[in-house]
Amino acid sequence: MQLSTEQMRWLVKVFQPEKTVASLPGAASLGESARAALLGLAPEVYSAELARLLAEAKASAHALLAEPGVAAMVDRLPLRRGARIFAFGDSRTSDPQSWAVILSEMLAARRPGDDISLVVSAVSGETTTHGLVRVGEVLARDPDWVLFFLGVNDARTQGPKPTKTIVDHAETARNLAELRSRVVGEAKARCLWLTPAAVSEEHVAKHWALSRFGVRFRNEDVARVAAAVRGIGDPTVDLYELLGAPPSNELLVEDGIHFRQAGQQRIALEVVRAWSEVR
Repeated sequence: MQLSTEQMRWLVKVFQPEKTVASLPGAASLGESARAALLGLAPEVYSAELARLLAEAKASAHALLAEPGVAAMVDRLPLRRGARIFAFGDSRTSDPQSWAVILSEMLAARRPGDDISLVVSAVSGETTTHGLVRVGEVLARDPDWVLFFLGVNDARTQGPKPTKTIVDHAETARNLAELRSRVVGEAKARCLWLTPAAVSEEHVAKHWALSRFGVRFRNEDVARVAAAVRGIGDPTVDLYELLGAPPSNELLVEDGIHFRQAGQQRIALEVVRAWSEVR
């Protein structure tokens, strides 16, 4: 299959093979050529696209810091010197130009002397159930903060006439509570939660790749996950409300679920805005 530029860019944005197989013994040696091959791309094409996405993330960080009041908000983030932050989620966070990458660039530019680290711990397609399996890797690294942005895949359905979501809503709520309990109890860390943002149902259903696998979403199901996240009681960035249902086309790529650079930049801004008020 000959991929268009748009399709190639979507693959690099959404799938990171090295993270999907991270638990395998040889995953650490999976170089760019191997990752490109797993996506069906030429190494030079993959490398160039990855560099473009990372450069855009850095540009977004500097653009945000230039906006009135944003640098001061970064200064107010409740982070001690040497703080360890983990951004935990799915493809909306594993994206090479994700809100977490932008946030990391903002911290590096604005607070270089504070030795703050931000690690992206995210795998495309994961649900909160997958998160329970994987969160131990984060806890073992002694985090100060875990920023959770997951749950939209719990609301996913399969096929044209689905009868259930991938993860039952009650199970999602239990998973979220368990994730929080482990972070607070085992690592003595703090949590910041991002509710799942809504999707464009029509665009998801028609997308060249997602439709092939029968992927569907209903925003009423996403809204239930968002409500469960709000119910945790920790500091929360309510993206479902802030970005609209669905978010505008200026924020979403053509698949109706993942974010353009402008969308990831907006999420980074909302995270900084909400987090800077936490004490």
